[in-house]
Amino acid sequence: MTRQFWKEKTLEEMSAGEWESLCDGCGKCCLSKLEDEDTGEIYFTSVGCQLFNAKTCRCKDYENRQAQVSDCVRLTPENVRTIKWLPSTCAYRLVAEGRDLYFWHPLISGDKNSVHKAGASVRGRVTASETEMQDAEDYFDHMLEGEP
Repeated sequence: MTRQFWKEKTLEEMSAGEWESLCDGCGKCCLSKLEDEDTGEIYFTSVGCQLFNAKTCRCKDYENRQAQVSDCVRLTPENVRTIKWLPSTCAYRLVAEGRDLYFWHPLISGDKNSVHKAGASVRGRVTASETEMQDAEDYFDHMLEGEP
C-alpha cells in the first residue's frame, strides 16, 4: 500500500492524481436524485446518468462529461463540503469530514474491484438510464429507500 496521503493532506493540497484516486468507483453520485421542494430532503433513484456504464460503474466519457450532461457536477474541494447528496460512504465527503476511508476503498484494499465485492457500489442495481425517462414523473418509479 502507498502512503495514506488523504490523512496527510487537505483536499486542496492534493495533486490531481491523488484527487482522482479518492473516487472509489461506487457510481452512487451518477444516479439521478430527487429533492423534495418543501423539505429539501434528497432521494436517490436507481436511474443512471446517460453517460453511466452500469457494468463498470464508470462514466463512458469522463473527460467530456460536463459538455455532454448539463447538470453533471464536477466535484471540487470546495463543493464536496456543501453538496447534500454526496453519499455517506463517499471518500471525498469522508476526507472533508476528517474521517478515514472504508476497508473496501481501493486505496486501502489495493483492489479496484473491492468496492463492488463489498456491495458498496451500484453495480447490478441500476434499473434504468435517464435516456429512458419520458418525463419527471417516471423517476418516482425508481426511487430508493435511503442511500443505494
